[in-house]
Amino acid sequence: MRILIIIGLFVLAYLLGSIPFGLIIVKLKNGKDLRHVESGRTGGTNAMRAAGLWAGIGTATLDVLKGAGSVWLVKAIFPLASNPLNAWIQALVPVAAILGHNYSLFLITRDEQGKLHWRGGAGGAPCLGGAFALWPVSIFIILPIGALVFYGIGFASLTTISVGLSSLLIFVVCAITRVSPWSYAVYGMLALLFLMWSLRSNIKRLVNGTERVVGLRAKRKAKELNEGSAI
Repeated sequence: MRILIIIGLFVLAYLLGSIPFGLIIVKLKNGKDLRHVESGRTGGTNAMRAAGLWAGIGTATLDVLKGAGSVWLVKAIFPLASNPLNAWIQALVPVAAILGHNYSLFLITRDEQGKLHWRGGAGGAPCLGGAFALWPVSIFIILPIGALVFYGIGFASLTTISVGLSSLLIFVVCAITRVSPWSYAVYGMLALLFLMWSLRSNIKRLVNGTERVVGLRAKRKAKELNEGSAI
């Protein structure tokens, strides 16, 4: 029975992660198909590009709850106090939510050759949600770092990577200091790997210097273009 419940939790987390909140919000706000806007991803950054700041914030918030909700559910059913091994279930189930977000069951398409393509986001928001639910203090570290990278350095892809990397480092330190179990550090490692895999095309553009900018850099670039066109 325990095994069936665990399998059910993984499936439920994947299905929760698969809900394309960004696609739904943008469609309701202005009728656009988010899959055909800029990067084509369904996360908060692309929703903001397609339908404005509040659409992006709403999408990001709901995507964070994908990861957090899956952990809260597991903690309610398999609390750490009743069995130390439950920490592994708590740590691995939110990974399923990230996979669902990045490779949504509801966004599968088939090309002319019959090959299946999986669509979704990059995984940063559900990764943050999972980390927050595992150790709530982590959000006060991850969010400021992410905001600094987004608005200061100016790359959405690096912001997403910073969320995964911060989660890994936080849980490694917590494991060393015995604040949380090592299984949580494994969550951080797996989350970072899946985030980087989903962003491999962005990483190539970062290396080539062709990655699109966001935040303050995007505003400066737009201002420079406007000033240049006015001359």
